[in-house]
Amino acid sequence: MDMQDDLEKSRTRLKKEAVALQKMGERLVLLSDDQLDRMELLPALVDAIQTVRTIKSHGARRRQMQYIGTLMRSVDAEPIEQALLEIEQGAYRQAKAFQRIEAWRDQLVDGDDDVIHEILGTFPDADRQRLGQLVRSARKEKEKNAPPKSTRNLFRYLKTLSAGK
Repeated sequence: MDMQDDLEKSRTRLKKEAVALQKMGERLVLLSDDQLDRMELLPALVDAIQTVRTIKSHGARRRQMQYIGTLMRSVDAEPIEQALLEIEQGAYRQAKAFQRIEAWRDQLVDGDDDVIHEILGTFPDADRQRLGQLVRSARKEKEKNAPPKSTRNLFRYLKTLSAGK
């Protein structure tokens, strides 16, 4: 009899697992349709996610999220969790890369020429002459308090270099 009790999950543990699956469902709702399609989810789960996005009423939305949690109990959550982590880490890396490009642009415009060497080391295919020209234009722009057209062009060029890597 004790072995059977050990095999059965406690009510508290079942509730914790249900809440965890519902929270995973909430993370799924935040994904784009394209990201959801790549995850190979059950059609009923995808339909429930699409439905919750259209619901405005708090109570109805809460019930729909509970329904998503119920549907999540019938699927293997491990591959879904892994896919969510990959998506979230990709977004984090993308944000970090964007911040690095912004920092480079700001340093270049502020007069730090050492950053050019860092950029050329990171992106060997970069056009040194074009980079220098964009930096000079952006610095002149800053001196004259002109609209940041050249600064934007510099940022776009750095972003293009980063995307090509």
